[in-house]
Amino acid sequence: MAFRSLLPFVVILSLIIGCAAPKIVGGSILKDSIKDGIYDGEARVGPVKVLARVTIQNQRVTNIGLLEHRHWKGKAAENIIPRRIIDEQSTKVDAVSGATVSSTAIMNAVNDAIQMAK
Repeated sequence: MAFRSLLPFVVILSLIIGCAAPKIVGGSILKDSIKDGIYDGEARVGPVKVLARVTIQNQRVTNIGLLEHRHWKGKAAENIIPRRIIDEQSTKVDAVSGATVSSTAIMNAVNDAIQMAK
């Protein structure tokens, strides 16, 4: 009987936790702290997995290729987020509406690659 009284609480708590915004783990790319080259990074945010290949030239991110993007509805982020990262030289950019989880996974995968360049 005690379980039945806790069940609504557990369901509500699960819904609240499941709706939390995914965490972006990056920020501005400090050009003096990265080395030129090609680096791979990966990230998983919930069910979304991203493998990104990042090219750094003259201590700037110049190209981002997605080697893998396992997503549900996040295809819209595939071209927009890499372009924003390159334009702003930051791995913390505005997410694509309707593709927030994929946007975050892409940003985090690029950030992971940049950590390899340090």
